[in-house]
Amino acid sequence: MEKSLQGQVAIVTGVSRSQGIGASICRKLARLGSHLFLTGWPEYDWPSDSEPERLLRDLRDAGSEVEWMPLDLSLSESPVTLLEAVSSRFDRAHIMINNACFWRADSIATLDAASLDRHYAVNARAPILLSVEFVRRFAGKGARRIISMTSGQMLGPMPGSIAYAASKAALDAFTITFADEVGRHGVTVNAVDPGPTDTGWMTEEKQQELLPRYSLGRLGKPEDAARLVAFLASSEADWITGQTIRSRGGFC
Repeated sequence: MEKSLQGQVAIVTGVSRSQGIGASICRKLARLGSHLFLTGWPEYDWPSDSEPERLLRDLRDAGSEVEWMPLDLSLSESPVTLLEAVSSRFDRAHIMINNACFWRADSIATLDAASLDRHYAVNARAPILLSVEFVRRFAGKGARRIISMTSGQMLGPMPGSIAYAASKAALDAFTITFADEVGRHGVTVNAVDPGPTDTGWMTEEKQQELLPRYSLGRLGKPEDAARLVAFLASSEADWITGQTIRSRGGFC
C-alpha cells in the first residue's frame, strides 16, 4: 500500500490528542500520500495548546498538504461550513472520515433531553450531514470513500452510556442505507468498530480490567484502527460497502 493514496484528499473529523485514533489515522494516510483537511474542537479535544501544531508539523514533514480548523460539530451549520472550507482549499476531495464523537456518562438518574440532544448532534446528525454534503459537492470530482467510526454499541449493553450508545447506533443503520443511496456515484460507505482502544483515557486499573477480554492478549491501539481505515480508503476495498467491520482483537 506504499503511497497508495498519493495526491488524494482526506477529510478527518475529531482529530484530537496526539495518541488518539484521529491523529493515528492522519499519520497513516499521510504516509500513504494523502493530503488532509482536519477538524477538532479545542474545548473538547485538545489537552494542550501545543498538540495541534505538533501534529500538523509531523504530517507536513511526511509530505502532506494539511489544513486544520477548529469546528464545533454540535452546531447544525458546521457540516456545510467544513465542506465549504475544504472546497476553498482543494478542488476535489476523495475520502470522508467521520471520527469525531461526544461522550458523557449518564444514568437513569441523570439522563435528560439536553444530554440526548448533545450526543445526537455530534454522534449522528453531524456525520450524516457531513456524508451527504461530501457526496453533493464531490461526487464526480473524486469522492470515493465514506468511513465512520462506531463503538460496538450493537453487540451488547454499554452501562452508564445511554445517550452515547443510542446516538452511535444510528451510524450502523445509516451505513447500510447510505451505501445503497450513493453506490451509483462510485462511493463506498463503511464503518469501523475498533473496540476499546487505549488512546490515553484508560487508567491502569481500567487496563487491567479490560485486558483479559482481548483474545489476542493485548489492548487495542490507535494504530490498529488506522490500518483498517487506510485499507478501506484504498483501492483494495473497492468491493466493500455497507459494512460495519469489527476489528476488536477478539474483545468480548
